[in-house]
Amino acid sequence: MSPAFRLMGIVNVTPDSFSDGGHFLQAEAAIAHGLKLIDEGAQLVDVGGESTRPGAEPVSADEELRRILPVIEGITAEVTDRSVTATITPDNDNATTRVQISIDTSKASVARAALDAGAVLVNDVTALRGDPQMASVVAESGAECCLMHMLGEPRTMQQEPRYEDVVDDVKAFLLARLEYAVGEGIAEDRVLLDPGIGFGKTVAHNLELLRRLGELVELGRPVVIGTSRKSFLGHLAGAAESSQRLAGTLATNVLALERGASVFRVHDVAPAREALTVAAATLGERWTASSQATTRTT
Repeated sequence: MSPAFRLMGIVNVTPDSFSDGGHFLQAEAAIAHGLKLIDEGAQLVDVGGESTRPGAEPVSADEELRRILPVIEGITAEVTDRSVTATITPDNDNATTRVQISIDTSKASVARAALDAGAVLVNDVTALRGDPQMASVVAESGAECCLMHMLGEPRTMQQEPRYEDVVDDVKAFLLARLEYAVGEGIAEDRVLLDPGIGFGKTVAHNLELLRRLGELVELGRPVVIGTSRKSFLGHLAGAAESSQRLAGTLATNVLALERGASVFRVHDVAPAREALTVAAATLGERWTASSQATTRTT
């Protein structure tokens, strides 16, 4: 059987995200974009109301909630009304699950409200360090959570990041945060791990993490890869504009799949799905023709 993977489509409800800031700040535009990503094959829609780009300034919980709640509620209503499901394995069109929503936040109050509104996964770039109440919110809800490595905070993370060995350091950090999460009552099988490509890493650090990704897969939890449109791809390929970095994104996703990653956070769902489906079929030595990313029944 070819490797299963999940695609996490990005919906930034922010004015200042590095790639699409301001494009989906209005709820109607964000909801429409989320549904488009679902049509293209996203199994998860990751909604965020606070930018985590290098140098980003924090926003209040109230402002974050104002941005994200109408979007989560709107997408949830549409998914429920249309009975939207998504294929979760590239070689079996009958293996489907209801499309899910994740909330990209490090604030417990925002996570709690988002989960109440229909989200089922908390994507926390601080790995439960940003808010002492976050672990209990996740544990009590039974939600999935993604724990990410970040050196410092968004405002400072790219100021000369240094490691003894970036893979060893990130692996040790993720193991420690996984153990913390389980100790706080979060079921281990509900935890995903993200090495935080671009979050306090140089180009060389990012490449080393991708090259040795199998060492992180050894932790036994699904590994999330978020290379989409990031600046290190532009440095490598000479693509100054984030919109020009699709090819680099696809290359890193395919390489990461081969090394054991299983969740891919992307802006461009349709091409990512096509590239990963072909790669998964090649790795699994089987394939099934598929012309439809999602299934809707009315």
